[in-house]
Order: sequence, then C-alpha cells, then structure tokens
Amino acid sequence: MIISGGVNIYPQECENLLITHPKVADAAVFGVPNEDMGEEVKAVIQPMPGIAPDAELAAELIAFCREHLAGVKCPRSVDFEVELPRLPTGKLYKRLLRDRYWADRKSRIV
Repeated sequence: MIISGGVNIYPQECENLLITHPKVADAAVFGVPNEDMGEEVKAVIQPMPGIAPDAELAAELIAFCREHLAGVKCPRSVDFEVELPRLPTGKLYKRLLRDRYWADRKSRIV
C-alpha cells in the first residue's frame, strides 16, 4: 500500500491498468519518498519489444492512467527496465525495485 498525503493507494489497481496498454509488457507500481506527501506513486515499466523507453512514452502512460483512474492513484513518474525482477514462482519482486528509491533517501537522512 502507498500512503500519500494520508490517502491509501493500492498499487495493484494501477498495475492492472498499465499492463493493458499496448506498449507495456510488465509494470510495477509502488511508493517512493516525497517530501510533502510522504510517498508518491512511481511506475516502473518493462516496455514491449521494439518500443523505445523515453520521456514521450512516460508521458503517454501517465496520461493513460489519468484517463482511467483518479489523479491521486496515477504515477507521478515512470522509469523503465529491460526486464522486471520476478521470483521463480513468477511473482513480481517489487522490493528490489522499491529499495533503490528508499536507499537513496536513507543515505541522506543518516
């Protein structure tokens, strides 16, 4: 669960929407640090083969989410990975992705 400004956001809802986009092969959505809101929604996308992961695609995916979800549930930013980490069972291993963003914050706090 992502808690942004006191609002509970369930990332699965956004992930389920993002994987319906024709340029998305896989998606992970989780909370990353935000100074004002506590957390903000971040999407990490594995694009379909042959699709360039660029700022234009990121903007397209954010707009796609805004068409179908409440604004608070939409990613504020999108990053791209060649392949998202999965456990041998096939389950998405979000912790590997999420820890990258939170580790940076912890190093600034200490």
